[in-house]
Amino acid sequence: MNIQAVVYPILGLGGMGLLFGAGLAYASQKFSVEVDPKAIAIRDVLPGANCGGCAYPGCDSFAKAVAKGEAPVTGCPVGGNECAMAVAEIMGVEATEGVKKVAKVICNGDTVKCKEKFEYEGIEDCVAASMIAGGSKSCQYGCLGLGTCVRACPFDAIEIIDGRLVRIIPEKCTACGKCIEVCPKSVIDMVPYQQDVVIACNNKETGKVVRQKCSVGCIACKICVKACPYDAIDFENNLAFIDYEKCTNCFVCVEKCPTNAIEGNFERREKRREQ
Repeated sequence: MNIQAVVYPILGLGGMGLLFGAGLAYASQKFSVEVDPKAIAIRDVLPGANCGGCAYPGCDSFAKAVAKGEAPVTGCPVGGNECAMAVAEIMGVEATEGVKKVAKVICNGDTVKCKEKFEYEGIEDCVAASMIAGGSKSCQYGCLGLGTCVRACPFDAIEIIDGRLVRIIPEKCTACGKCIEVCPKSVIDMVPYQQDVVIACNNKETGKVVRQKCSVGCIACKICVKACPYDAIDFENNLAFIDYEKCTNCFVCVEKCPTNAIEGNFERREKRREQ
């Protein structure tokens, strides 16, 4: 057996390996990109959802932006106040505690309460359905209930209930905004988590037209505006809306609304009274 025929190739391969290894080590030093230690620390306290709710592609990008002073310490909707406080501490700044918000479908017009223009038998997708005469619902502002937002939610916080209507589960919602982005009807909005009273209608048509289409729509009667003892309800584009900073969840508007377009969580009201 020729020893040289075995040894020389091994030595040659070993030498090439050392050469390439040295080259890679040099390249890693020469072309390395320095990472701000603050960005690493911020990334470690983020929830890691990579949902894009902060307006950045992912948690890494958001952490780098915060470290550079380009994004607010309170910019992560998933992490909430606890995360914001941790990020603020890393950055050496103060973070004011904000009001927790969740997404809310501002429509209660299911297939029974809201008339249908035709029977839709196409793709189970709100965007696709809205391309056909604006969707099957007579109300052009109503929820189509075909689950586009359900599939977009990374936290399983949305479900389709009876009457082909979408409902968001507040306890699971992180306010990432994904559902708002994909909804072709713009029927999802952000409301304070502790808000018991919400106007669940998005129709901006006149009251006469709304009456013909939906039994639970806002008919622009302004009874709620006049009845609110705290001037927390205003009116614009044939639709009432609540100023949540003024609203005390007194439920007067819920009780006065003739079409039940204002929804209120009476169970939470009773619990507050007991407390």
